[in-house]
Amino acid sequence: MSGARKTNALRILESLGVPHRVAEHPVPDAAAGGRSEGHLDAVQVARILGVSPGVLFKTLVAHGGREQVFVFCIPAAEELDLKKAARVAGVRSVDLVPLKDLTPLTGYVRGGCSPIGMKKKFPVWIDESATRLSSIYVNAGSRGLQVVIAPDDLRRVTGAIAADLCVSGA
Repeated sequence: MSGARKTNALRILESLGVPHRVAEHPVPDAAAGGRSEGHLDAVQVARILGVSPGVLFKTLVAHGGREQVFVFCIPAAEELDLKKAARVAGVRSVDLVPLKDLTPLTGYVRGGCSPIGMKKKFPVWIDESATRLSSIYVNAGSRGLQVVIAPDDLRRVTGAIAADLCVSGA
């Protein structure tokens, strides 16, 4: 879309010549009685954009002990299986990073965290369901912005590894 804010993630994609497009959506204003700090969950974002929650991937940041940080991208409606995440990361356990630590660690805010262009390069995994899709939505680095990108391009840019990451359904 024209007029999209330029984020670090979008600048990186443009500098590398990676095909993508930007999808913008409104963000509630916390001062006007919206949700906390203008936050929408990933399923709500998918609904607003008119796409399946299976093609919109949320970015979760976890730590696995002393100074180890890992990034996991999973479909909007899914839940990260912490045991599977720890197994693929090669650590005993992982826990999601507390929200107060997210911005200092990644440079991104809750609801605006992209797997592309964090302050430091962290290991990234993406749920294997992405490999069956021609394009996916991931946050573009700001609330209200999603980048639509081929999963293989996202994997190439971030070094992401496809893995089974979600809690198995009943």
